[in-house]
Amino acid sequence: MASSMKSLFSDHSRYVESFRRFLNNSTEHQCMQQFMDEKLPGILARIGDTKSEIKILSIGGGAELVAKTSNLENIKFTWHKETSSEYQNRMMEKKELQKWDFIHMIQMLYYVKDIPATLKFFHSLLATRAKILITLVSETSGWDKLWKKYGSHLPRDDLCQYVTSSDLVQMLDKLRIKYECYDLLSTMDISDCFIDGNENGDLLWDFLTETCNFSTTAPPDLKAEIMKDLQDPEFSVKKEGKVLFNNSLSFIVVEA
Repeated sequence: MASSMKSLFSDHSRYVESFRRFLNNSTEHQCMQQFMDEKLPGILARIGDTKSEIKILSIGGGAELVAKTSNLENIKFTWHKETSSEYQNRMMEKKELQKWDFIHMIQMLYYVKDIPATLKFFHSLLATRAKILITLVSETSGWDKLWKKYGSHLPRDDLCQYVTSSDLVQMLDKLRIKYECYDLLSTMDISDCFIDGNENGDLLWDFLTETCNFSTTAPPDLKAEIMKDLQDPEFSVKKEGKVLFNNSLSFIVVEA
């Protein structure tokens, strides 16, 4: 790894902008909205079949999507603006382990240091017939292949882990926790990544590699190799002149 390469998390404003470009160029939110519209109401209905109120804990920014979900008019939400570890520590200190009917972890387990311990803790907070919904990238996505092949060549820090649905289900199996898994197709248009000097493409490169200014700091041979792979069917599909990276998501419903 070249010494000039540094983690994208070292530059907050650059990270925020690259994330914004990712959202603008992907169907991430549309994919989540599809699940919320088609699957979530049924899941919540089964949870609340005999309950007058469903207590929901959302971890990882679910307020925006859940607020737009249909058929949830009679559901009361409680939002806690803190990290999962902060919430866990606060509950343990107060010795106040409140039970929840539904816990939603949206795209956040990448930022947890001890994922099995986190899963075990929040599973212990489930009430009768309650569920946890976990959202993260699928093992069928291009992310899984990108991280496995190039993770050791890219700058790392303690803020993010390379974890996909395959890693998560292995953890759940080891913990003997029951779950169901749904995969939904999502894509990211990375066509601009193949245009030299394109600002949008450069920011998408940063997001793909979690590297600040990847286009100008990465060794040319590393960039060329990743660029070649990103056009391979294992990573992306070519459609109507565009290169669409496989950003497929997994929605894992954990049982109490």
